[in-house]
Amino acid sequence: MKDHLDKLETILRSLRMLGRSEAVAGMARFGITPEKAYGVSIPELRKLAKRIGKDHLLAQQLWAIDTRETRILASMIDDPAQVEEEQMEAWVREFSYWEICDQVCQNLFARTPFAHRKALEWAERPEEFVRRAGFAIMAWRAFQDRKAPDEVFEEYFAAIVRGATDERPMVKKAVNWALRQIGKRNSWLNRRAIDVAGHILKLDAKSARWIARDALRELTSAAVQERLRKKEAAASGSG
Repeated sequence: MKDHLDKLETILRSLRMLGRSEAVAGMARFGITPEKAYGVSIPELRKLAKRIGKDHLLAQQLWAIDTRETRILASMIDDPAQVEEEQMEAWVREFSYWEICDQVCQNLFARTPFAHRKALEWAERPEEFVRRAGFAIMAWRAFQDRKAPDEVFEEYFAAIVRGATDERPMVKKAVNWALRQIGKRNSWLNRRAIDVAGHILKLDAKSARWIARDALRELTSAAVQERLRKKEAAASGSG
């Protein structure tokens, strides 16, 4: 325990040294509104996390301190294999702005054994950032998990359609993000995502029309179609 307390104090000193007050002032312009922050950039936090290494207990201690940087750092050093559902539920209830939600989902939640189930559960919850977390996990899994079969992402489409009528900006942007990311995974999911976007476009909600049009613009673009073609050609050995 003393070793962890020493590590914790060393980390806090590093954050104080790396922090920039002008960065804190600028965060609010991008909707980053933690109550307490040092003003350390994400690349600097990643460097610090790499030096620390994975440490589940230290991650809990960092989270408990409740600053932007200690909580993001906690998500970077925690071990997904040691995370329990109770921890995920406790942390997600404390999300209060988009950055902490997306960073924790990217760095930790999307990599846990519970990611698929939590994505589907949270996408149906009413709380704004819990719901965003559900769709953020879908997006990050589509980007990160190279081994997951297409069927995993097919399961997300129904939740995406239901979420498309949520007018809250933090939710509708995450729904759009999940749909686009799944649709860029391969040609089959691209066609399915385009079909889903077409269905969403017909829903009677401003958010749905925005989600669908933005997704269709990217998913049908020449750049995405060419990238998917090259990816499949390389995979088949014909590229």
